Amino acid sequence: MQLYSPLTPPLFNALVTALTAILPLTSPADVSLKFFFRDHPKLGLRDRGLIAETIYAVLRHRRLIEHLVPEGTPRLMALVALTRVQGLSRRELDPVLRGGEDKWLNDIKAAKTANLSVGIEAELPDWVVAKLQPFMTDADIIELGRSMMNAAPLDLRVNALKAKRDAVLKRFQQEGIACGATPFSPLGIRLESKISLTKHAAFIEGFIEVQDEGSQLLGILMEPKRGEMIVDFCAGAGGKSLMIGAAMASTGRVYAFDVSEKRLTNLGPRLKRSGLSNITPQRILNENDTRIKRLAGKVDRVLVDAPCTGLGTLRRNPDLKYRQTEAGLAELNIKQAAILASAARLVKRGGRLVYATCSLMREENEMIVDAFLAAHPEFVTVIVNDIFVRQKISLSGMQPYLRLTPREHHTDGFFAAVMERKPDEKIITTAAKAKAKTTAEIAS
Repeated sequence: MQLYSPLTPPLFNALVTALTAILPLTSPADVSLKFFFRDHPKLGLRDRGLIAETIYAVLRHRRLIEHLVPEGTPRLMALVALTRVQGLSRRELDPVLRGGEDKWLNDIKAAKTANLSVGIEAELPDWVVAKLQPFMTDADIIELGRSMMNAAPLDLRVNALKAKRDAVLKRFQQEGIACGATPFSPLGIRLESKISLTKHAAFIEGFIEVQDEGSQLLGILMEPKRGEMIVDFCAGAGGKSLMIGAAMASTGRVYAFDVSEKRLTNLGPRLKRSGLSNITPQRILNENDTRIKRLAGKVDRVLVDAPCTGLGTLRRNPDLKYRQTEAGLAELNIKQAAILASAARLVKRGGRLVYATCSLMREENEMIVDAFLAAHPEFVTVIVNDIFVRQKISLSGMQPYLRLTPREHHTDGFFAAVMERKPDEKIITTAAKAKAKTTAEIAS
């Protein structure tokens, strides 16, 4: 079965037009592509498939393409992507080639790529490579970068309130949907190919949600218990809030905070499908909102999935490589530190605080956490490995923090630090005295 339409001059012209509109990257590539398809309704499903795949091929391999084609016009970049990345044959390209382009393409296809820079080999900006080099070898950086050039699989999370993973797996397999259990998350299902789920009964009934396995592991690190009060501080569209709420069997309360009304609005339909009644979405103005102050010292567990560069999600969003900058990273660091400090105020004595990003940059991860712990001695680190042992998850090497990469774990790149606020010393002393008194009374 042919997945895409044959390449014709009108289709190729549409591809070049789309690439011309998207390459400046003034907005996320998926958003620009959505608007382009809206403005070109006559393009069929297969036409759209070829255009989307070629644009993402250009974005994933942009540094190599620009090395091979320094002049870098959208037309030439599209031709290089179609031949060198997507493997179209000369015969398939003949209908769209102009005079002399056939020889030029043959030269491009045969061009040697020895002695390239680490950035080109890894398809990462030089400033990102420079940030990684202090703790990674060049060979490791190249392997990491290449692992993020492949499209991400489609991971699902089973809604524990409504279904069991084995039952959903069996249902999918009976329907001929190729899939398997994720290796780490006990709630995850990985599809072997991407399919449309929005009309599938399991999705409509709220049995499943789309969620990367790495994101599911963040929810597991919370170890939520029934009846607790929990805050998802940067909830977005609420994927982790839904997971936490289901783990609590719809008891207690989960506050889903976010500054974006649009993101919280997107949580609405998901919440309705889930069957959960313990989630309260709330828009906040910023990390110092009065709603936050009212909960100070009262919350059992707080998750901070902080705004970040998103460089761990390059399999899905390759344009982020070029939309993020070193100056932007510095601005994010200030915001991340402020959000973490504010969220920490909510945590009650003995409560848990989880800080996470979908980034690989130490400036957004270890350095933020280390600075926070230095300024807040009332918090101590919890070893992530210990949590996974308790949860019977075979994921070693996470000591003390969680670090996931597409290269090693086939998830998006994630970081997480788990911290707990020390219990009140007076309470400990009183409890210890009471225990000692009881022991003495039993002994006598």
